[in-house]
Amino acid sequence: MQETPREVNERREGGRTIAQMIVVGLIASALGIAIALAIDWFPAASSTQAGPIDTLWDVLLIASVPIFVLVTVIVCFSVLKFRMRPGEESLDGPPIHGSTRLEIVWTALPAIVIVALVAYAYVVLRDIEEAPAAGRERVVRVFGEQFAWTFEYQEGGKRFRSAQLYLPAGESVKFDVRSKDVIHDFWVPDFRMKIDAVPGITTSYRVTPRENALGAHDIVCAELCGLGHAYMRQTARVVSRDDFAAWVTKVSAPAGGGQAGGGGGGAVDAKALFTAGKQDTGATACGACHTLADAGTSAATGPNLDESLQGKDAAYIEESIVKPDAKLAKGFGPGIMPPNFADTLSPVEVDALVKYLSEATK
Repeated sequence: MQETPREVNERREGGRTIAQMIVVGLIASALGIAIALAIDWFPAASSTQAGPIDTLWDVLLIASVPIFVLVTVIVCFSVLKFRMRPGEESLDGPPIHGSTRLEIVWTALPAIVIVALVAYAYVVLRDIEEAPAAGRERVVRVFGEQFAWTFEYQEGGKRFRSAQLYLPAGESVKFDVRSKDVIHDFWVPDFRMKIDAVPGITTSYRVTPRENALGAHDIVCAELCGLGHAYMRQTARVVSRDDFAAWVTKVSAPAGGGQAGGGGGGAVDAKALFTAGKQDTGATACGACHTLADAGTSAATGPNLDESLQGKDAAYIEESIVKPDAKLAKGFGPGIMPPNFADTLSPVEVDALVKYLSEATK
């Protein structure tokens, strides 16, 4: 059956529209991919796992931008070409029939793309989770609680805790993550890895800090965990192997071994109590939440003690420990600091902390 002139014009117009859509789509896709790849989405890549993760992100951008452009271009051209014109308010649209071939294409292609991306993501996940050779990995236990992180090491047969995370550059470390209260999420953005800290179970992941990543890297809780969630921030310090060994020797020294602040309260090492807490009673390390120059801590969950306690007397400092909501530092609300230190610390330990903080913040 011979086509009518109207049908010929409609077919030609349809062909021109498709050609225009292809040209616009290709240009928009190229520009979109270039812009997406040019944006600096992430902080510095500070672990060996960060590189493959960043590459995966770029692959996802390259795959998703053309799909977004395809859908947007078709919608825009359809709105332009098939829009209602004056006088057509009461008319029905032209009768159409489906295309089995087109339906197969738009079902099969997305499925192929999704399967390919999932397979590639699986390969990346398997590679970054691969354990190193036996005996070549350090295990650090991470404890999350409202609103601080505490880290437990076992080095040279000694087990000790610290409010500050130290890691040697170039060595694999496995984090075993637990929560003491609610769900938290242990995340170091520079390392790219994150995982939930769930009460009652242990979750884990591993990273290897890069040799050129020396310095401080933010630790963030990525799960809303209460009023102080925004302040649950600490730092991971990547240091050389020699500096890490020196830090282990210093922090794991026995109580009363000559560290500054150790004389406050008889045999109580107040500085060690401040930085590591008290494991048997669950007393949180003060340094897990507070900055104090003398103790080498830099957490920001609570006030900076070098500033907030400067010039304060012993009575004020003691009240701040056992009744933390009695007098609040500017910018901090109630309910952030645990109120049970009077129960988890003995009177001698409280006195030692008071003396130590009085001397350290003069």
